[in-house]
Amino acid sequence: MFGNKDKKSNTVAGNELSRVSFIVMREMRSPLIILLIVYSIAILGMVLIPGPIINGEAEYLSIFHAFYFMTYTATTTGFGEIPFAFSNAQRLWAIACLYVSVVTWFYALGSIVRLFQNIFFIRAVEEWRFAKSVKRISAPFYIVCGFGDTGSVLVRGLHDAGKRTVVIDKSDERIQALLLRNYTLNVPGLCADASVPKHLLEAGVQHPNCRAVVAITSNEDINLKISAVARLLNPDVGILVMSKQEDVEETLATLGGEVHIVDPFKTFAKVLNASINNPAFYALNNWLVREKNATLTDYKRPPVGNWIICGYGRMGMEANHVLTMNGVKTSVIDPYSRKKDEEVETYIVGRANAKTLKKAGIDTAVGVLAAADDDGMNLSVLLNARYHKKGELFTIVRQNSHQNEMAFDKARADMIMQPTLVTARKILLLLIAPLLKHFFRYLVAKEEGRLAVIDQVVRRLSDKIANKEPLLVTIDFTRERSKAVIECLDRGEEVLLGDIISVPTERNRELEVVPFLIQSGKEQIILPTNDYKIQAGDQLLFCGTAAAKKLVRSTINNEYTLYYLRTGKFMPKSYIGRWFAKLFNKD
Repeated sequence: MFGNKDKKSNTVAGNELSRVSFIVMREMRSPLIILLIVYSIAILGMVLIPGPIINGEAEYLSIFHAFYFMTYTATTTGFGEIPFAFSNAQRLWAIACLYVSVVTWFYALGSIVRLFQNIFFIRAVEEWRFAKSVKRISAPFYIVCGFGDTGSVLVRGLHDAGKRTVVIDKSDERIQALLLRNYTLNVPGLCADASVPKHLLEAGVQHPNCRAVVAITSNEDINLKISAVARLLNPDVGILVMSKQEDVEETLATLGGEVHIVDPFKTFAKVLNASINNPAFYALNNWLVREKNATLTDYKRPPVGNWIICGYGRMGMEANHVLTMNGVKTSVIDPYSRKKDEEVETYIVGRANAKTLKKAGIDTAVGVLAAADDDGMNLSVLLNARYHKKGELFTIVRQNSHQNEMAFDKARADMIMQPTLVTARKILLLLIAPLLKHFFRYLVAKEEGRLAVIDQVVRRLSDKIANKEPLLVTIDFTRERSKAVIECLDRGEEVLLGDIISVPTERNRELEVVPFLIQSGKEQIILPTNDYKIQAGDQLLFCGTAAAKKLVRSTINNEYTLYYLRTGKFMPKSYIGRWFAKLFNKD
């Protein structure tokens, strides 16, 4: 199957090269034919016209010498009349040929300039280079369709995690911005419509190393089309889609295969619910996704009381559902009448200003949520609410554009919901740490003792990683990714979890690593202990530092380090040393 896909990727690059060649030949056909005719006639005349008379006979130029003369005169290089001085007839013919050839060359050069300005030629060359660059990728990669705020954050996160990406976006400015990013890994980018099958093929949707297609453009219909086309072109590829419309989500759910639908408003609603019922988990989640100024222990819980929701779109509805579910009374202010009687007690139609805020009860409110799709309106809501509410007020604000980050930082809201950032983080975690959702599902389950488990996880992370940047890492115990471990298991030897998370030079000291979960077949081991016996095919999810990640990956692929960590002894590296070691062990 992979062989067929590789042939298809080769065909795509070959087709683009053929397209470039066709455009070149089409544009340069006439100039080349005219040049060929002019030079053929010129050379023929130089050969047929008699030269000077030497020893009673007229000398003639050979075809080679005539071609040589016309060649160096075309470059304005003067080597004189060779192999002998020309006759006046030859000189007259040479003058005519030189003027005609100069005009012909000007025509040919003008055609070359027009060729390089031809938009179709430029696009064909870009697509050929793009397809060729994708073809050379030898590691697993992801196709990101859309390089706006969400796409740029996602690509940066995948790059920092060591994952390869390929980008398609309809905006040439965004592709140019991609080329200016300081990525150490090559990130091929193409300015094109990702919903066109041809461009998805160029991006490598049928490449054996393509793991998933991420559709995160600003157009819901285009995201749906990209998903459908990708599924048809490659039934095995994973699909991740950003969607904010319920009807689109229902259609996406019917595509089959591995499809993840990311709705930023539903994701935010879950985060808001966690911040109310389980603030420790909320702090843990923010810390893992590297939320600005997030810590494991310092968090603020939304108060229970009267809340005012300004803006009753998708975000307002989802937030209102969560708040009312938790016994919070809400008042809604929205320019449009879209009230649902069973959810909202007080619904005020109008803009959120001093008058409507007072009518909604700002004097007794404990929280305000600004959920409009206009950043200026949301910021003005915060300013108005704080002016009229003299006491404590918990504020949640929606930030629609990443460019307004400085203004929102100055607003000092308790929670900032940026849909693009929420989407990018959710997709990033699904790609680099797919097991995390199972770990989170375990932590938030409403069972006795789970709050204590969260506290235990937070303490271990604080002790191990402290103020360093957390990094989620997934380890696959396969022959390709964990060679030393699999070789030990093949010999019937045991490899414990504690062996691979120990410091390579001090086996009694652990790395800055906290194991979260091990997927062994269909079984999931939450917070595995160090005496867990690793099996072939297991997947390990842990949180650690960048340095710890490198050391763990080195250990599982280095037989000498792994032997020392397992036994406390050093494995001889020479053949003779191993022979003596075996002999000594036998005795």
